[in-house]
Amino acid sequence: MENRKRSVQIIVRVTEEERGLIEQKMKQIPTKNLSAFARKMLIDGYIILLDTPEIKAHTAQLQKMGVNLNQIARRVNETGGIHAADMDDLKGLMAEVWKSERRLLLQFAKLTK
Repeated sequence: MENRKRSVQIIVRVTEEERGLIEQKMKQIPTKNLSAFARKMLIDGYIILLDTPEIKAHTAQLQKMGVNLNQIARRVNETGGIHAADMDDLKGLMAEVWKSERRLLLQFAKLTK
């Protein structure tokens, strides 16, 4: 015991549910050695911090688009026709949503490298 390379012990308590989740992740690697898995994750695991303002802005754009779409649908049902200005507004919002989507996807892609 005195000649062990790793002489410091760290004890972590988990619930049964957490233990199940850990075992599921271990099967993905696959490994049965909990100590090796925990050591690898504690030392080399990733910490991902998402910058949520951009995600919130993207969600707000989607909500605006949904509101506009509902208003257009209501007007079409009432009048039987669609206004060109409504379509232009919707196309503009769609362009903004796609720009935002591309920015977010690029940020997410950087997280995986």
